[in-house]
Amino acid sequence: MMRKAVILYSSGLDSTTCLAIAQDQGFTPYAISFDYGQRHRHELDLARANAKKLGAVEHLVVAFDLRQVGGSALTSEIEVPKEGVGHDIPVTYVPARNTIFLSFALGWAEVLGAYDIFIGVNALDYSGYPDCRPEYIDAYQRMANLATKAGVEGTGQFTIHTPLINLTKAEIIRQGTALGVDYSQTHSCYDPTPEGLSCGVCDSCRLRLKGFSEAGLNDPLRYV
Repeated sequence: MMRKAVILYSSGLDSTTCLAIAQDQGFTPYAISFDYGQRHRHELDLARANAKKLGAVEHLVVAFDLRQVGGSALTSEIEVPKEGVGHDIPVTYVPARNTIFLSFALGWAEVLGAYDIFIGVNALDYSGYPDCRPEYIDAYQRMANLATKAGVEGTGQFTIHTPLINLTKAEIIRQGTALGVDYSQTHSCYDPTPEGLSCGVCDSCRLRLKGFSEAGLNDPLRYV
């Protein structure tokens, strides 16, 4: 019998590849997305349109407003930087975002009887977010098994899968392409136009374009 898995799915390049990998590994995917007040809301339109087309049995969109917290260029009026990927944690970092996302995913997984959660974090070609590192994921997995009824009673042990964490963006794209991922149906830009066109110069666009270039492939998205 195929095991259920909750997949954190934003319609981004990484999360879409992650969903395809989970299916390839024999999991039945349940996709979860988040409407958290992000300025790049075009990703939600794609997520709603494509999750079930990509094979998700269910697609849950959890709504909450991180604009009340702010502190990020993605959830406040701070300008999205366009100068290139630097060495410091950028202002596009959303405080505690992956901890919040994983907590919703963990709760849903426990209700579904699913003990596998997939998240498309990456610690190589990325913007330096602290909640994308292997030591963070390891700590969260330990916490998940301490903080849940299933973990305490021993009915199941939760595993946080991070199949992309040690891959370059080019390697991610090559793997996704081999699995048939249609990257024209993904979105990466932090500051898209109202029509959904990617800016081409924010950190996320730069990393995406670099990945396609290094993979020897053309990015199918439209840019400003």
